[in-house]
Amino acid sequence: MNTAKQRHFHFFPKMIATSFGAGFWPYGPGTAGAVIGLVLWLPLALTGYPTGTFLATLGLIVVFTALGIWSANIAEEFWGPDPSKVVMDETVGQWIAMLPLSVFAATPSPLSSGSFWLWAIVSLILFRFFDIVKPLGVRKMEELPGGTGVMADDILAGIYSAAILALSMYFFN
Repeated sequence: MNTAKQRHFHFFPKMIATSFGAGFWPYGPGTAGAVIGLVLWLPLALTGYPTGTFLATLGLIVVFTALGIWSANIAEEFWGPDPSKVVMDETVGQWIAMLPLSVFAATPSPLSSGSFWLWAIVSLILFRFFDIVKPLGVRKMEELPGGTGVMADDILAGIYSAAILALSMYFFN
């Protein structure tokens, strides 16, 4: 019997890997992980400080990338390579995709702004497109070993999404 199967998959790495349980959603766990990223990020949009929002988002990205790699490595021992329940990569990728939305933190009541929600939905659609289609080297990132490969493709998908979102916001606002 596999020694990983004999030991218990502890609560903390399981909750991190599944983005606080979103990975257990049976209808598109990747999208659920990205939506959790959007929902968890919303309080930052209310700060009133675009630079602080941007830097706090970067901090979340760094911390949860490290935790995501760690927890994905553990999850792979129990659920196999790149399991669909592991969605912290989607959460982090969505945070990256939303970095340009930090500018909305300077507006009064950004969550009541129609343009905020439009761009938030566009960020989600862009990120899910790059995550699912995996163009421009995104698929290649999956070849990295273990949790690094699990996280890397979504990080690159988030970077592409953020770049397109920022350009779109610049040209269409």
